[in-house]
Formats: sequence, structure tokens, C-alpha cells
Amino acid sequence: MAVWMWALGSVLLVSLVSFVGIAVLSMKSEHLKKLLLFFISFSAGAMLGDAFIHLLPEIVEEHGFSLQVSVYLLLGIGLSFIVEKIIHWRHCHIPPTKRHVHRFAWMNLWGDAVHNFIDGIIIASSYLISLPVGIATTLAVILHEIPQEIGDFGVLLHGGFSKAKALFLNFLTALTAVLGTVAALLIGGLAQDATLFLVPFAAGSFVYIAGSDLIPELHHEEKLGKSLMQFVIFALGVAVMALLLLLG
Repeated sequence: MAVWMWALGSVLLVSLVSFVGIAVLSMKSEHLKKLLLFFISFSAGAMLGDAFIHLLPEIVEEHGFSLQVSVYLLLGIGLSFIVEKIIHWRHCHIPPTKRHVHRFAWMNLWGDAVHNFIDGIIIASSYLISLPVGIATTLAVILHEIPQEIGDFGVLLHGGFSKAKALFLNFLTALTAVLGTVAALLIGGLAQDATLFLVPFAAGSFVYIAGSDLIPELHHEEKLGKSLMQFVIFALGVAVMALLLLLG
């Protein structure tokens, strides 16, 4: 019961991040860009740190680094690749208006719903290991969701949705994370070895998101000083995951 409470509470907290779009409506683009790069750098480090410091060591210690673990890790990477392809599947040449919402906006919502469902699985899987791993993973997901939700909100506005409808639909898709959490907890409760699949799958998803989505964004900055700052913040994200392990 405690696992259910922590997991559902965490995923509801993550879902509330979808309203972050409200906070950035009045921000200047320069300030927003700096803020997003901070979150992206820290989030990339936190996600890789969580995958390699918390998730994988826990499952390897219990089951060994078997072929199954490798396959499930690759499945997490592969499914994340498919979801990203869906999100970027945008083919419509009619200008977006309030009467004609661009197809890419609807596709973004669908892809985001699938992505959030996977986030729910990741959070539940981490709590099935232990409370500290669950908290660390929730933190990593929140840090990743902040820049993503800001981007999604901008996509929906550009696609023709009103501000109110964009916020509502963004929150609605965020709630699919709850479904993912419930599904993972049910599977974990029914199948004794469910964590053998869920945990490396979650780690693979984190590795893909950090390596394919977040780190490439940081390469757009070419100035030495800012690049060094990005690396420091990235390393800080890894360090926080290591600190959480020590405190746990």
C-alpha cells in the first residue's frame, strides 16, 4: 500500500508540471532560453545518473547482467525511439488558426500521452525497487518534464489552440502517467519477477531521452564559457543522483 501511495503521489506531482507553461508566458525569450538550458543540462545528468547509479545496479545486483536485462534495456530505448518518431510526424501545409488546429498539434498530444504513460511506468518501477530509488527517479522525471512541457505548450499554441485549451489538453495528456503507474504496479503485484522487465526498460528510456533528446540540444551552444557551465550543471545532475544513493 505504501508503494502505491508514494508512486501515485509522485506521478500526480509530475502531472502538475504540465501547468508550467503559465509561468513562462510573460518571460523574455532570452531569459527563457537560459532557464531551459539549465534544466536540460541538469536533467540529462540526473537521468543518466539515475539509470546508471540507481536503476541498473539494483537490477543487476538482484538478477545479474543477463541477456534478459540487456534485451529489456534495448526495448526501453527502442520504444522511446518510436514515440519520438510519432511526436515528430508532422505533415500538414494548412496554416494553423483557431478554426483549423494543425495536425502536428494533435500528433504532439498523442505522442506526449504515450510518453507520459511510459514516465508513469518508470516511476512505478523505481518504487518497486525501493523508496530512495523512487524519489530519485521522480526528481529526474520532473526535471525532464519542465523543459518538455514548456516546449509542448508552445507547440500547442503554435498549432492553433487557445492558451486555456492548450493548458487543459497538456494536463489531460499528463494524466496518462497515472495509467502507466497503475499498470506497472498491477503487473509488479501479479508477477513476482516483473521488475526484471520494468527496471531495465525504465533505464533504457532514460538513456535514450538523455542521449537523443537532451544532450543534442546542448550542442547548439558553441561558446566555451557557456559550454563549460553546461558540463558543470550536467555533472551536478549526476552528483545529485549519487548523493541520493548515499543518503538512501
